[in-house]
Amino acid sequence: QVQLVESGGGLVQPGGSLRLSCTASGFTFTAYAMRWFRQAPGKERELVAHITRDGDYTTYADSVKGRFTISRDNAENTVYLQMNRLKPEDTAVYYCVARPLAGWGRDYWGQGTQVTVSS
Repeated sequence: QVQLVESGGGLVQPGGSLRLSCTASGFTFTAYAMRWFRQAPGKERELVAHITRDGDYTTYADSVKGRFTISRDNAENTVYLQMNRLKPEDTAVYYCVARPLAGWGRDYWGQGTQVTVSS
């Protein structure tokens, strides 16, 4: 059974930090690039960050550059999103996504974890 399970969401004050985790099972984790998406009510789904299979390249949405860091631990089948200097506009459900090489299958999505930034 393929699973991506996010954790670490919650309520945090503006300017605070939070680290999201996503643990994968049921597929070959090292064969997939990993992504974090987020979606807020009334807003389009947004690609927040991307990391390659061996973790050597990363990319970020302009809205989070300099504040968020994506990383992965292939020995633990886990991807992380470190979020610093959080803003109210970061409030959203955050989703972990596994992306295979072209021609090797479909994306896998986690269930999401809520992040709320509010004073």
